Amino acid sequence: MARYLLGRLFGLLLVFVIVSMLAFTMMHAVPGGPFDEEKAPLPPAARANLLRKYGLDRPLYEQYGLYMWNVLQGDFGISFQSPTETVIELIARTWPVSMALGGITILIALSVGTTLGLIAAIKQNTWIDYTVTFIATLGITVPNFVVAIWLLLLFAVRLQWLPTGGWGDWRTAILPVLAFALGPTALVARYTRSSMVEVIRADYIRTARAKGLGERVVIMRHALKNALIPLITILGPQIPNLITGTIFIEVIFRIPGLGKFFVTSVLLRDYPMIMATMLLVAMTWGIVYLLSDLLYTMVDPRIRI
Repeated sequence: MARYLLGRLFGLLLVFVIVSMLAFTMMHAVPGGPFDEEKAPLPPAARANLLRKYGLDRPLYEQYGLYMWNVLQGDFGISFQSPTETVIELIARTWPVSMALGGITILIALSVGTTLGLIAAIKQNTWIDYTVTFIATLGITVPNFVVAIWLLLLFAVRLQWLPTGGWGDWRTAILPVLAFALGPTALVARYTRSSMVEVIRADYIRTARAKGLGERVVIMRHALKNALIPLITILGPQIPNLITGTIFIEVIFRIPGLGKFFVTSVLLRDYPMIMATMLLVAMTWGIVYLLSDLLYTMVDPRIRI
């Protein structure tokens, strides 16, 4: 176990370095810069001072080496679009909002999606199964920003039951959570149903029923545990996307999360913010995949690291 974890952690470190090199090279390869004339109409002397201040007048390899050296010391630089605070302070202010939104979404997707998929599998080829399948297909195919606009027009504009946006009050979280959670919930329901349909037809399930075990015991103790294995593979990649925020939901509902700042940093060529968010996403993906692999052994003892 220790050897396996050390190998995976070394792989994560290697991926972290490769992602940093690719992100740094690509963002500088894009035409334009943060202090171009169309973005910042400054005198040439002032622009030169800014380039010198942020080290943008140096060769690219020197900029990368200096940046990574500062990262090792916990310094991710100062955001160009918010020069009064560091990148760490900006992420610390915005990421908890995205994590709260994504965390609630994950809980809803797991609980509601698993329950709907389980019921659809047990009631296979009935109206319940068809209804769950239709809702799941609709949730997967319809983009979340379209769902967000529908919810906003219906419950906030027409019925005026809920506020149109903002963050901080529990009422402001209802519509963005519903819009954000529909897709993952539908995905979990769809794959839970497919996996459960396959598992309940297995020989060991028939053997358990032949021994006289109750249907609830057979489903919850024997079938559901094995049906969750494919679900870990499906839900794992969704978690980093959910906890790092989404530009569409955060912009539509005026949520001050990390996703909105990531997109604006690309448009404004905010190099420190681009690098920090890219490294944050890469780290989150690596940790989630490692935890997913470890969860396999907990769900199914037949799997060995």
